[in-house]
Amino acid sequence: MQQFAPYIYTTKLKTHVLPVTNCCFDKSGTRFATGSYDRTCKIWDTDSGKELLSLNGHQNVVYSLSFNNPYGDKLVTGSFDKTVKLWDTSTGKCFYTLSGHQAEVCSVLFNQNSTLIGSASMDHTAMIWDVRTGNQTQKLRGHSAELVQLDFNGDSVLTASFDGTVNIWDLRNALHPQFTLIGHRAEISSASFNYCGSRIVTGSMDGTAKVWDTQSGTCLATFQTHAQEVLDTCFSLTGNHIAIGTSDGTALLIDAKTLEKRFELKQHDNEISKIVFNSQGTLLMTCSKDKTARLWNASNGECLQQLDGHTDEVFSCAFNYNGDRLVTCSKDNSINVWAQYL
Repeated sequence: MQQFAPYIYTTKLKTHVLPVTNCCFDKSGTRFATGSYDRTCKIWDTDSGKELLSLNGHQNVVYSLSFNNPYGDKLVTGSFDKTVKLWDTSTGKCFYTLSGHQAEVCSVLFNQNSTLIGSASMDHTAMIWDVRTGNQTQKLRGHSAELVQLDFNGDSVLTASFDGTVNIWDLRNALHPQFTLIGHRAEISSASFNYCGSRIVTGSMDGTAKVWDTQSGTCLATFQTHAQEVLDTCFSLTGNHIAIGTSDGTALLIDAKTLEKRFELKQHDNEISKIVFNSQGTLLMTCSKDKTARLWNASNGECLQQLDGHTDEVFSCAFNYNGDRLVTCSKDNSINVWAQYL
């Protein structure tokens, strides 16, 4: 990695009146969106910190949100009010309210070409929606407990559940799961595909993370942590690294090709709530209940920077695609924006 240039704290945004649950950038990085317990989603100008839009209409917590990157002209939000909403990001107009779930919606996402939306719910089901019409195209039933996450890769969808399993679905024939990944001994906390769709990483409240082969559904590796719970997992976009965040504040860096543990990252004083790589795969960001976020060198595990400024738990964090801006959002109702000047 080139010599690291620290990120400079630029702006604190405080128009949400309750804790901020989640954040995401559009592909250009010029705008980002935040969801909150105050039932709103807001879209912001990254450099000026100006609030561009406040999207109102949900009747409960806005828990999950996603731009239709690379286009960025639409945003989807999932709420504890059991609905999904699709928004125009230039006008703030709500195109559709997608109703059908019987409990809280906790994960929403566009597929890669932004023709479909997936939603995962505490009602034990996931639903697939047509972006153009707002119609539900499929309902994925197969779990015996609440769903916590959904991810797309091509025609495949994964759903992760508190029943301790992950189901892999082929949307061309989604009456039953193609595979069920069985092996965890407690609730699943996170699951995602790698970029090319060949592998899946899962994290569980049993204190382990596992890597699976998507063609066979077999477990390739299990990583036993020293913590009671694994709270978040992710692949780097480049496919080189896997990161694991735990309830004791430790993160693990795994070589995604050899599936060997490379580094234990020990700086946080409390649980890690979110873990994410920059798109170049050179930096890892962790955010924690200890009120900080930290940046790590993905190649050697060195802690490069501590991001302070929040007065309560940091719930979520995100890099823009270029990697020169990042945001952290917190239980203290605020969003902090950081910039890197090379």
